[in-house]
Amino acid sequence: MLSWDDYEEAPNNAQADQAVIADAVQKQMAAEAAQAAAAQRAAEQQAAAARQAAAEREAAAEAAQEAAASAPAAVEEISAEPVSTERVTVDQKAMINCRADLNQLVPFKYDWAWQKYLDGCANHWMPQEVNMTADIALWKSEDGLSDDERTIVKRSLGFFSTADSLVANNLVLAIYRLITNPECRQYLLRQAFEEAIHTHAYQYCIESLGMDEGEIFNMYHEVPTVAEKASWALKYTKEINDPGFTTGTVDTDKTLLKNLIAYYCVLEGIFFYCGFTQILSMGRRNKMTGTSEQFQYILRDESMHVNFGIDVINQIKLENPHLWDDEMQASAREMILEGTTLEVGYARDTMPRGVLGMNANMMEEYLQFIANRRLAQIGLTEQYPGVKNPFPWMSEIMDLKKEKNFFETRVTDYQTGGALTWD
Repeated sequence: MLSWDDYEEAPNNAQADQAVIADAVQKQMAAEAAQAAAAQRAAEQQAAAARQAAAEREAAAEAAQEAAASAPAAVEEISAEPVSTERVTVDQKAMINCRADLNQLVPFKYDWAWQKYLDGCANHWMPQEVNMTADIALWKSEDGLSDDERTIVKRSLGFFSTADSLVANNLVLAIYRLITNPECRQYLLRQAFEEAIHTHAYQYCIESLGMDEGEIFNMYHEVPTVAEKASWALKYTKEINDPGFTTGTVDTDKTLLKNLIAYYCVLEGIFFYCGFTQILSMGRRNKMTGTSEQFQYILRDESMHVNFGIDVINQIKLENPHLWDDEMQASAREMILEGTTLEVGYARDTMPRGVLGMNANMMEEYLQFIANRRLAQIGLTEQYPGVKNPFPWMSEIMDLKKEKNFFETRVTDYQTGGALTWD
């Protein structure tokens, strides 16, 4: 800026002084113009940087939207709903389609589910605790077992080694996500671990006996009566295993209910019973005692699984009576009868002749006896009138009336993983 000194008049050379003043003014104006131009360039640079930052933010937002659109539906639902600060009450809990906070375990609505979780934990065991020495010697002995007995052992290990994996995958990939009650989810976590232990036990038996692992583990592809059972179960898994599958409509809720019936009432509730009866019969005859002991531990876990699943099915029916219409009842009945037919076919395939104090006709009656129980447990009419349990020695281990009581009477035998005694 100009100072007063720039304008002070001199007594002589006035014109020269005016020229000096004009020149100073011109220089000052040029400096101010340069400053203004520099400020304008800086402002333009700042505006350009702001536009670039805005464009980058917009691009990032678009990328996030695209990622969210391609994410599974369950992830969208979790991220879209804010965490509630409301305390969950018992009345807000439900078996399916519940909107209450699943992270709040208590208060319990289904005490039976929590008790089953505790019972399962109290009866933990591991396959390596069972001595397989006698089984190995018997299996390697040329005259230790008959051909029919060897077939039974192979088929049992072949089917079960895959079946428990099917159950575990169904639990982890579908059921756990769709059951909306935290105490039931707690038991499902325990059940999934038990299924892993069972698969481990079958592998342990197969490895201990030196069996052809390729032959045993591929039976569900290569042996028709084994493959039919696995295929039957898988058709009820395919739809609900889709990450985009959600319940909340009559059709999707029925799809979930059918899956529960398929796995708890049929796969674990019927498909396991022929093989378990055969192997446990061997144990009674002091044959394959280690394998039989493994199967007895497994069966007691499976008994709890079946009872839990039936309680879940009945609770869903109670809370959603519109699902249990004539069509759904007919479907459930047909599923149980189909499962019984498949298991009878498996029995005839594994027992073409009498063996171990049983034959295929006796096993058919036993399976019909079991099927009647399954039907009655979910509120359907028994379909095989007059059938009885032809294996009364199985009652302590497998009879459905005992399944809810053995934890009260035999827990100490089971907790330690020690040798079981045969009645």
